Amino acid sequence: MRPGTDAPENDLRHLLNEWDPIGVADEVQDEYDCMLTPLLQRLRGGADQAEIGEFLRQELEHHFGLDPLGLRPDAMAARVIAWWASVGRADGTGRV
Repeated sequence: MRPGTDAPENDLRHLLNEWDPIGVADEVQDEYDCMLTPLLQRLRGGADQAEIGEFLRQELEHHFGLDPLGLRPDAMAARVIAWWASVGRADGTGRV
């Protein structure tokens, strides 16, 4: 990832494709794009790791039809929050 050189959507897409909970990112680069806008809205609104984890859990279960247990949505939420903090403005707002 190259924070600051790509749009936030591209960085987040990269993160989601690395996670790749359904195992298709090698063939379908935009499979998880349905989560980009909702995640960015939550992050810009100040969502914390628990909120992001719950969103990911719900998406896995209800949108993708997966059992989220082994897919570690909480660990992915931690990565998303860490990424968001790293690309946030110097004023500390975390808004990109």
